Amino acid sequence: MKKMLFAAATAAIAFTGAFTGISIPAAHAQGERYVFVSHAPDSDSWWNVIKNAIKVASDEMNVEVEYRNPPTGDLADMARIIQQASASNPDGIISTIADYDVLSGPLSDAVAKGIPVITVNSGTEEQSKKIGALLHVGQPEYDAGFGAGEKAKAAGVTSFVCVNHYITNPASVERCQGYADAIGVKLGGQMIDSGLDPSEVKSKVMAYLNAHPDTNGILTLGPNSAHPTIAALDEMGKSGTIHFATFDLSSQISEAIKSGVIAFAIDQQPFLQGYLPVVILTNLTRYGVVPGNSINSGPGFITKSNIALVEELAGQYR
Repeated sequence: MKKMLFAAATAAIAFTGAFTGISIPAAHAQGERYVFVSHAPDSDSWWNVIKNAIKVASDEMNVEVEYRNPPTGDLADMARIIQQASASNPDGIISTIADYDVLSGPLSDAVAKGIPVITVNSGTEEQSKKIGALLHVGQPEYDAGFGAGEKAKAAGVTSFVCVNHYITNPASVERCQGYADAIGVKLGGQMIDSGLDPSEVKSKVMAYLNAHPDTNGILTLGPNSAHPTIAALDEMGKSGTIHFATFDLSSQISEAIKSGVIAFAIDQQPFLQGYLPVVILTNLTRYGVVPGNSINSGPGFITKSNIALVEELAGQYR
C-alpha cells in the first residue's frame, strides 16, 4: 500500500506544475528533521488521519517529523510552539494557518531565518504566499462550503443550522458562509458556537431545532460536531428527516451515510495534507526541487453511492 501511496503522491506533485528554478545540490544523507504544527486540540480524533500520513511519509523518506499541537487548541500557545520549532532550526516547518493574525508573524519569522515552510489545512493560498511559504496543501474552505450549499439547495434546503465546533478558527466560519451564500440566506444566528464537549454540542443542536422547527438543513464541520448531531437527531426522532451534510469522515459518519441519516460528507483528503508536505520538503532538502503551485486536497463529496470505496479506510487514511 505504501508504494501505491507514494506513486499517487508523486503523480500529484508532478501535476501541480513546473518546478521552480532552484540549483540542485548533492543529495543529503537521510535523516532530515521537520516539525509539523497543527491547531488541533488533543481531543480532536480527526487529526489521526494526518498523524498516520506523517508516519507513512517519514518512514518512506527516512526522516524525522515531530508533530506538535496546543493541547487545548489555544492559538496563542500554537504561536509559541511555532517560535520554539523555529528556534530549533529544523530542515523545514509544516503548519496550519488557523488564524492568520495570530500565526503569520511566527511563520514569517521562520521563513526569514531561511527555514522552508509549507502551510496545510486551515488558511488560504493567498495567506500562505503572504507568509512566504513555499506552497499550501489544503481545501479552499469557502468553496467547499459553497459546493455543499449548492447540493443542499438542490435538495430543497431553505432554512439551516451550521454547527460550528471551532468558531475561533476563521476557516470554519468560511465553511458556514459559503453554505449560506449558496442557499441564498444571510448567515447569522444559524451558525451556532457548539464547543467541543459532545453533550454540549448535542444539547445545543436540540435546542436550536426545537426553537426553529422549520429547519430543513444541517451542516456540521467535522466529527466533533457531526457525532453529537447524529445522536441529537436520533433522540428527537428526526434521523433521516432533515437534509444533513458534514465535513470530513469517520466510521460513525460512514455508517450515517449508508443509513441515509447524512446525505454526504465533504472530503478534504487529510492524508494528502500530512503526507505530501513531508515528501515535498524532503525532496527540496535533498535535491532542490519543489512544486511551483499549491495543491488543493479537496473538496470531494462522499455519498451512499461511493462510500464503499472509502469506508474501510475511514478514520485511518480517509
